[in-house]
Amino acid sequence: MGRLIAIEGIDGAGKTTLARGLVEAMPELVVLREPGGAEVSERIRALVADPALDVDPRAEALLFAAARAQLVAEVVRPLLADDRWVVLDRYVDSSLAYQGAGRELGVDAVAAINAFGTGGLVADLTLYVRVEPAVGAARLRGGLDRIEQAGAAFFAAAVAAYDALAAAAPERYVVLDGSGAPETVLLQALTALKRLQ
Repeated sequence: MGRLIAIEGIDGAGKTTLARGLVEAMPELVVLREPGGAEVSERIRALVADPALDVDPRAEALLFAAARAQLVAEVVRPLLADDRWVVLDRYVDSSLAYQGAGRELGVDAVAAINAFGTGGLVADLTLYVRVEPAVGAARLRGGLDRIEQAGAAFFAAAVAAYDALAAAAPERYVVLDGSGAPETVLLQALTALKRLQ
């Protein structure tokens, strides 16, 4: 049976490092990034990341939901139907934390547009790589995109939202200490994946 695993956390938490480690340990996994993973979604990614653009928060939320809708329809659902395990480097909860909390649009409102966009597809497991905002910011290097430039208050709100989401859904969430060594985070994630088998 196909499984959907989401990796969540703020910028600089180590999500992409974890995704790379998972696919090295389990080559059968299909790892995709969000936004992205499909041509339409990649074009939207370039748009929302562009620091030269002033994107309204509501437009930003809708663009992320649109990118996600295309990825789910074009790539994720067919893979799951083919009994593949899909790992997404970000999924719906990123929008709940970033646009819902960070941009102050409201978690429920952002959840509604994403439920519509994904057709209600929920991750079987969410690996939340948790770091404090200062840790994430310190790991980011020059050439920051538009979201990465959002500031300390934005990321503090995002972390608080992720924490609340994890507390509300302990059956789906596994919280990983992103301040630890990447090898430790990977081992904990691999242990969590075993419960899906």
